[in-house]
Amino acid sequence: MGFEFAGATDVGRKRDHNEDSLLVLPEHHLAVVCDGMGGHEAGEVASGIGVETVKKFFDIANDPDATWPFRYDRQKDEGTNLLSVAAQWANQRIRESAGAEAMNAGKRGMGTTYVACLVREKKAWFGWVGDSRGYLWRRGELHPTTSDHSLLNELIKTGRLSDDEIANFQHKNVITRALGMADQTEVDVSAWDLEPGDVCVVCCDGLTGMVTDERIAEILSKETDLQHACQTLVDEANNNGGIDNITVALVRLAS
Repeated sequence: MGFEFAGATDVGRKRDHNEDSLLVLPEHHLAVVCDGMGGHEAGEVASGIGVETVKKFFDIANDPDATWPFRYDRQKDEGTNLLSVAAQWANQRIRESAGAEAMNAGKRGMGTTYVACLVREKKAWFGWVGDSRGYLWRRGELHPTTSDHSLLNELIKTGRLSDDEIANFQHKNVITRALGMADQTEVDVSAWDLEPGDVCVVCCDGLTGMVTDERIAEILSKETDLQHACQTLVDEANNNGGIDNITVALVRLAS
């Protein structure tokens, strides 16, 4: 069975430049979205380093003679190792770049979220750091495959916030984990068995903040052309205000 890939990114309606970076690599069965943060276009630099490093890693990872930049954890499967090491290397390179730019205050503290989907045969792995998200669309329903590394989500997990408090929370954009935030980063990975026709989604909060999960599911149910579905999702976010950059990638297992 084969996979189909598509992706789209857009500056949105309110920003003057795009700090998201999109990576779609069908040859490696991989799709990645990075949402950068930091002043003076530092977010754009960080997310660019993120996807550039992930691509570089996957280009060498299939070489049996290549040395990985971080060790292979034999207690975890290959998909988990690939997505984790790619993110750890990206984190290291973003930190190094920020250090090299120490004279430029605008690059200090730059970082990026990371969400990646790796597919092989009938399985998908989602790796993430931050609040960019992954989903699995199956037979009209959208299932979350990631859990935000955010202040809001941490408070939700404690069960101490009411629905009204969640809806009116003032710090929804505060994330608790990102590439470039610390010398070491923890990467979460979830693995999912796939069925023919399933669509894997990776996207930034510029989409999920503007379009509900129910509406995303509805669009994916109606749009059979994967690239057109990406553009429809971007258009929907823009029509709803487009307050942030919008990036989405889709991967479908052939039915």
